[in-house]
Parts: sequence; structure tokens; C-alpha cells
Amino acid sequence: MTRVLVVEDDPQLVRALIINLQARRYGIDAAPDGATALRLAAARQPDVVLLDLGLPDMDGVDVIKALRGWTRVPILVLSARQASEEKVAALDVGADDYITKPFSMNELLARLRAAVRRTEEATPGPGTTLFETAGFTIDLLARKVNKAGHDVRLTPTEWHLLEILVTNPGRLVTQKQLLQEVWGVSQSSKTNYLRVYMAQLRRKLEADPAHPRYLITEPGMGYRFEG
Repeated sequence: MTRVLVVEDDPQLVRALIINLQARRYGIDAAPDGATALRLAAARQPDVVLLDLGLPDMDGVDVIKALRGWTRVPILVLSARQASEEKVAALDVGADDYITKPFSMNELLARLRAAVRRTEEATPGPGTTLFETAGFTIDLLARKVNKAGHDVRLTPTEWHLLEILVTNPGRLVTQKQLLQEVWGVSQSSKTNYLRVYMAQLRRKLEADPAHPRYLITEPGMGYRFEG
């Protein structure tokens, strides 16, 4: 049974989540504040965390930071905070997805299934060097990309970007994270760099660069590799 930790201080929303999740055979633990959530997470080892940011005792971003100190459990943020900088802050410290309140239960369940599926699938580990899609193959050890039987020439910057994305399959990597990794902390606001290089990668790898299948943009937040 997949166990979900719900971290939310709104009793009505907690009841609605418990009813809907239990009906679909999820196991549920619920915490009304951050301190309780961290204790439950350590004791019960959830498979997914649904986390509100506006908790009574601490900010949800600090809960994410604390969890990321010891676990890679998927964290889905449920928040009324709609500003893009709020979303990016949560994603930058380790959240896997961000759902804005009010949300439809169908959307939440779909995002939850996707998070569980990514965890259950054979996720590439630290020693994985070969990534295959229907369109191309990436060999990290040989630093080669092959498309339709032909090697694709990538610049060092293009390669670095691609390497970060493919080693985080299905996970949103924020613009700030990519910029700091590839260009350094001093360039973390130069989002135009990313737009240029991602466009180049799509032209080289995607069958239809205008409608990418693998290198996905999350507007205002970052990019995701869907292998």
C-alpha cells in the first residue's frame, strides 16, 4: 500500500483528502503542523508527502529543507501562494511538484499517481550511464548522443544542461538550479541563457522542436526531462 503523509492545517481539506485517498487504497498519515510532519515522516517513512506551505508553526519551505536532509521522498506542495517566486523557492529547495489552491481532486490524484509511478519505475541510479528514448540515446560515460543512427554534436554547455536534466528524469529542475550548476551562482538570474541553449538542444534532439516531447518547459519555473 502506498502511504501518503498529508501536512495541512485546514481540517476540511484534510477530511476531503483522506476520503478521496482512502477510497483509492492509499494509506494516510496526517499532520497539522511542520514539527508533527517531520516526526511522522521519520517514524512512518511515507511514499509521498502532500505539503501545505502555510503551516502554523513553521514555513513549509523549511519542512522541505528538513526532509531533503535525509530523504528523497516525492514532495507535492499544495498552496494558495500563486506568485512564481513562491513556487520557485519551494522547487529550489527540493519539492517535486507544486499545485495551487484551489485545485481539482482529479488533478491532484493525477499528479500523485505520476509521482508514485516515477518512484516505482526503474529510476536511474548513480551508476547509470545510458539513457534511451524513442527518439535518441544518451551515453553519459562516452559523452555521446545518438539520434537515428548518427552522433549528435553538442557543445560543452549543451551537454552539461542535458546531463543535469536526464539524471533527474521526470523532476522539474528550476531555472536557478540549472543556471547555478552550468554557469555559476553569479549568473543565476540570466534566464535568457537557458532559453537560447534549450532551444538549441531541442533543434538537435526533438523531432518537432516547437512541440517538444522530451525537453519540457514549465513556464516561469524551469525544465523537465520526460524520458
